[in-house]
Amino acid sequence: MERLVCLLIGYIFGLFQTGYFYGKTQGVDIRKMGSGNAGSTNALRTMGIKAGMITLLGDCFKCVIAVLVVRGIYGQSHADILPLLSLYTGFGAVLGHNFPFYLKFKGGKGIAVTAGMILSTDIRIAAVCLIVFIVIVAVTRYVSLGSLVISVLFLVGLVIDGQMGMFGMAQKYLFELYGIGVLFVLSAFIRHRANIGRLRNGTESKISFSKKKNKR
Repeated sequence: MERLVCLLIGYIFGLFQTGYFYGKTQGVDIRKMGSGNAGSTNALRTMGIKAGMITLLGDCFKCVIAVLVVRGIYGQSHADILPLLSLYTGFGAVLGHNFPFYLKFKGGKGIAVTAGMILSTDIRIAAVCLIVFIVIVAVTRYVSLGSLVISVLFLVGLVIDGQMGMFGMAQKYLFELYGIGVLFVLSAFIRHRANIGRLRNGTESKISFSKKKNKR
């Protein structure tokens, strides 16, 4: 039951579509611009750097807040599986972000939300993911490639931390934790399947670091 509650809490927080609501303050609907995605990359490309940063931070920290809420609720009663419950919450936030019911289930791709989960899990994993993401995007200018790589790095980090005893959980719960980590990766790759196709044939959009709005 606790797992379902955590998924629900995460989903509710994930429903807040930062890019969509920011776009509304500017008189536009981000879902009708660029790629039609409500995430930070499309916000950056279509509305500029400020919009991209606001969307990124908003989507990231809604997950952080959701995890903090769950830790406040279950911190004492379920301390032995709190990292697992936190991960369920984060995945719920990804689902809420990707499939918001009030926007006809048309949301983002969940990478900024995943970043919030990484930050909530281990600051060291977050630092490694951030550095790798920056390097990949700086060199290739493919945000999608950097996004996919950090989702895999998150899973690797979970396994390393888990097997080193960082989470303090029994092995059966660690296997469950890794399973949820796999779902984060699968979600990222499924939501980026069109990007993966474009990466393979060399037609993927590259990000621009100028102050002008990026074009697809």
